[in-house]
Amino acid sequence: MIVKVCGMREPDNLQALSRLPIQWIGLIFYPPSPRCVPREGWEGAAIALPHQRKVGVFVNEPPEQVEALARRYGLALLQLHGEEPPAYCDHFRRLGYEVIKALPLAEAGDLAAAAPYQGHVDYLLFDTRCAERGGSGKSYDWSLLEGYQGDAPFLLSGGLRPDSVAALRAFRHPRLAGIDLNSGFETRPGHKEIRAIETFLHQLTHE
Repeated sequence: MIVKVCGMREPDNLQALSRLPIQWIGLIFYPPSPRCVPREGWEGAAIALPHQRKVGVFVNEPPEQVEALARRYGLALLQLHGEEPPAYCDHFRRLGYEVIKALPLAEAGDLAAAAPYQGHVDYLLFDTRCAERGGSGKSYDWSLLEGYQGDAPFLLSGGLRPDSVAALRAFRHPRLAGIDLNSGFETRPGHKEIRAIETFLHQLTHE
């Protein structure tokens, strides 16, 4: 299972996180977010990640800006939280990036939004529908995902916390590819509690 930790902002915290057995580290490039990474001069950009891939999170960003930031920060994947159409996703896949399209979910009918992206993205990310962009830290009813019949694998997001282990281990879906951790493991916006993530991962995989 892919484990993504998103919203990293502090270089020392990022360095500590990189020692854990996670696969993806998310950097947010949406200015209204309190976890937004500076677009220039960020010290964390120079940190060598031993085995993680960087995911850039964007919201309705002009393609040329996404391309510039992806090169500057060595992004491997792009996570899109706006109204980016399938053609926008195709553009970046042709450039060699993997694309994650985030879709808000609150009721069964919301799953219809996934259909146009089948074959145009590498992953979907189902998150709680809310007024905010890029996540609210609130959970939703995972049973809604029983109605998802698409081919694109997906990540679970929204309200995951240290006490979510039992629910995650009980959840089953043939297209579940991974999980996305963020505010539920923070001491403040952008600063993750490394020990809590380490304990969570151990409980998720070893008990």
